[in-house]
Amino acid sequence: MEISGSGLGFRRGMENDLTTIVESNVNFVEVAPENWMRLGGKFQHTLAEVSRKIPLTTHGLSLSIGSPDPLDIEFVREVKTFMSKFNVRHYTEHLSYCSANGHMYDLMPIPFTEEAVRYVAERIRLVQDVLEQQIAIENVSYYLKTGQELSESEFLNAVLAEADCKLLFDVNNVYVNSINHKYNAKSFIDKVPSERILYGHIAGHYDEAVDLKVDTHGDDVKPDVWALLEYAYAKHGVFPTLLERDFNIPPMSELLVEVDMITAIQNKFKRTL
Repeated sequence: MEISGSGLGFRRGMENDLTTIVESNVNFVEVAPENWMRLGGKFQHTLAEVSRKIPLTTHGLSLSIGSPDPLDIEFVREVKTFMSKFNVRHYTEHLSYCSANGHMYDLMPIPFTEEAVRYVAERIRLVQDVLEQQIAIENVSYYLKTGQELSESEFLNAVLAEADCKLLFDVNNVYVNSINHKYNAKSFIDKVPSERILYGHIAGHYDEAVDLKVDTHGDDVKPDVWALLEYAYAKHGVFPTLLERDFNIPPMSELLVEVDMITAIQNKFKRTL
């Protein structure tokens, strides 16, 4: 099923909230396949029930598309089986890496170089060949600059074009990076190719300092990020947008307030576009 409107990241532990989610403004949900596909019993039953009631998409955590390690093709085949079993339309991943002679529990930045563009794009194309469909890659938050021959937007756009893939457009990551690396967030949004956007993410972050923001997914969405989402809709049109929350998860009623905010902003721009 195609996705549209506003979405919510579905986490283990939300099983008892499924009826509430289905009856709310949530139009689709997203899961990390690694957190579900090797589990059996009640978890498979839960996911089957979710997929029957609401469109489901995936957001991978461990493909490690920019890693120097060989691509894990067996993992990609597992993802393909998972997607088929639960009627998942889309697979997305981070434009980063999390392994190099072993797994790292963080998303590491890929150098913004022409060589890295070619390397990453080739690996994305290989994943797309195995899955037999386009994937979407997410612009990520990063805290260390490594080998920046290109700007962040130049690197992102070059990968999208070279790999012929879609974009999972994380608006909070644009905001976080713009503060941490001192660039204009709206100018970055202006440079994103509208036709590549599959859907978007929005999330909360931690204010470590005035000039340092940490992408935690552990807090409410900040007002400046809501404003940036409005700007993105004004520039690119309304695209499906999903709320992520991974830590300090509040009751579902509170999460749905933020989902309703996404819906309200989308409706505002649908009326004016």
